[in-house]
Amino acid sequence: MPSREEILAFIKKNPSKANKRDVARHFKITGAARIELKRILKDLMADGLVEKRQKQMLLPGELPPVFVATIRAASSEGELLAEPQNWDDALGTPPKVLILPEKRNKSQGVPALAIGDRVLLRLADVDPGAEAQFCARPIKKLQRQQDEVLGVLSIDPLSKEAILSPVDRKQRELNVDPRYLEGAKDSDLVAVEVVKAGRMRYPQARVTKVIGSMKSEKAVSEIALYTQNIPTEFPEAALAQAEAAAPVSQGKREDWRHLPLLTIDPADAKDHDDAVYAEADTAEDNPGGHIIYVAIADVAAYVTPGSPLDKEALKRGNSVYFPDRVIPMLPERISNNLCSLRELEDRPSMAVRMIFTAEGQKLSHSFHRVIMRSAAKLSYQQAQKAIDGVVDDKTGPLLEPVLKPLWQAYDALKRGRDKRAPLELDLPERKIKLKDDGTVDSVFVPERLDAHKLIEEFMIQANVAAAEQLEAKRAPVLYRVHDASTPEKLASLRDFLSTMSIKLPTIGGLRPSVFNHILAKVAETPSAQLVNEVVLRSQAQAEYTPQNIGHFGLNLRRYAHFTSPIRRYADLLIHRSLIRSLGLGKDGLPDGFEDKLDVIGGEISAAERRAMLAERETIDRLIALWLCDKLGATFKGRIAGVTKAGLFVRLSESGADGFVPASTIGTDFYEYVETAHALTAVHSGETFQLGDSVEVRLVEAAPFAGSLRFELLSKGQIRKDVHAHLRGNRKPERRRRPSKPHGLKRTKPKRR
Repeated sequence: MPSREEILAFIKKNPSKANKRDVARHFKITGAARIELKRILKDLMADGLVEKRQKQMLLPGELPPVFVATIRAASSEGELLAEPQNWDDALGTPPKVLILPEKRNKSQGVPALAIGDRVLLRLADVDPGAEAQFCARPIKKLQRQQDEVLGVLSIDPLSKEAILSPVDRKQRELNVDPRYLEGAKDSDLVAVEVVKAGRMRYPQARVTKVIGSMKSEKAVSEIALYTQNIPTEFPEAALAQAEAAAPVSQGKREDWRHLPLLTIDPADAKDHDDAVYAEADTAEDNPGGHIIYVAIADVAAYVTPGSPLDKEALKRGNSVYFPDRVIPMLPERISNNLCSLRELEDRPSMAVRMIFTAEGQKLSHSFHRVIMRSAAKLSYQQAQKAIDGVVDDKTGPLLEPVLKPLWQAYDALKRGRDKRAPLELDLPERKIKLKDDGTVDSVFVPERLDAHKLIEEFMIQANVAAAEQLEAKRAPVLYRVHDASTPEKLASLRDFLSTMSIKLPTIGGLRPSVFNHILAKVAETPSAQLVNEVVLRSQAQAEYTPQNIGHFGLNLRRYAHFTSPIRRYADLLIHRSLIRSLGLGKDGLPDGFEDKLDVIGGEISAAERRAMLAERETIDRLIALWLCDKLGATFKGRIAGVTKAGLFVRLSESGADGFVPASTIGTDFYEYVETAHALTAVHSGETFQLGDSVEVRLVEAAPFAGSLRFELLSKGQIRKDVHAHLRGNRKPERRRRPSKPHGLKRTKPKRR
């Protein structure tokens, strides 16, 4: 029998093998001797030398090898600190756990973590330093525990009984106490808190917030904000700092108020963070050249490092845009007032002056901290109409001295862009027009104008200049990177293109021009949309990181976001780095901050994906609500996705996406051919492929989930090449046919 000290040593060294059975196995204790071992372990627990947690025995104050923790703070070095979730208060203050960063380019990495996240951790044998007691590596990011439950209220008109149906289908329905409805009505979207729960009945709840009718856009976007954990209320300290901010005076800034800089934005834009101006370069050694000025809102002048505004901006990462409102990264006092480049008002700005040749090659650039004054606020449509010959009272005087030089400079940049050959995907973006009551009026694809492309190209060149400037100064840079496609994705794309007799090179590094050649080959053909979709899916996702790997999609060696600090935290960091490296003020990047860029890059990359998902979910839910009263109607569409389970169909008129279960298609057995992105019938060869035009009937609309279910009315095509891929599949994954109603006989197709 081992001694007490030997047992304690084993438990300390092997926390993952510290139950009674493991101890017995290690010390080869069998038979009746197990009774004595049980007594020793019981004595150790009684003496407080060992404690039992979930069948495991640990030394007091120790953590199990795998545990759930909540991220509570950041260390002085910017690394995340967590506390174990299930900690016995009798043991004192929960220990701090230093979370080791994930290695980049992992095949299956953990999503970026932030303060407030719940995460499954594995202890690591690494020195935690002075601010923590343990180190751990993340295994999995867990769903946050919600203090409130969001759902739709149903009130019985007779009994007045109120039931909440949570928007999260994983949560149980809740009985809502009629005394605490807070004015909520039937079918309202509300937030509730659970006040009492019983094992044999629904939990009880009280309404804490009435959001409004589920038919309004605000209620629908509120669901996305809730499910994605996007903060909507600014802390009092941040609001107080914003209200106390005073307009920045010129001071040592250069005076650019004589330049007729213009803001060109969407017609409904409330904040304006970039202004542009261009003129011909009169230098003899640059015939036909252009000088381009890009002025960007100087957010760094108002949002200083470590301040309440700065902490909240980092937490949000970016602004989130919905059809009728914006969840801003910064309070409106900053974003829509002090930092917005308003028409005919003095504003502080970070600006770049760039000189280009007639062929769009950049010769030089310089950065300046200035005071500027926007000469005019124009919409994209307004500027485009002026160039096309339809001027108004505002654009008429600006046409010759300002607008035409802008377009002449853009023509030069366009020639440079054509030589650079970035990836040119043609994937129109759908927009929603709302009625006054917040419901959907229509869904449309806005026209892509040269005015859009002009501003886009000017901003790209300013971003490139910022990255080049910081590299030249050996200053910290948080790059915007876009990696090349993985070999696995390229292999899948290659197999797909082979079904269309299109070859993708198998050797050498692929450049965007290779994809552009393929896209040009199928342009103006029925397969154009299909190929654009598949090429997009083969691409990696862009992210923020201090390690530069270039931007594949834009075909640029270095690229950093500089042009939108009002709505992106990454841009604010670039401004601060420029201010510090160029000696443009005392509000630049703090010394030593570069060590935090890796963690911050991961956090704001995750925030960007979170915002994109919330925006997409809101559009899907709004369209599902809009189509609720159109059940049974038929629509024309195109197959936008193919899986083993069925087909995703995108409607041509509205861009709405819905699903056709494979089990509802035809009478044959359909199998998934991954290389062809198709479902094909085993016996008849009838095939439905990504990009095919189809007609469908709407049979179900689920607004909460933002999902639509269709019935396929069109017949598939007979594609021998796809069917040949199916025959070559040795282990076909065949979907099951649905069960027939009782009394009906199932008939199998005749085999040939």
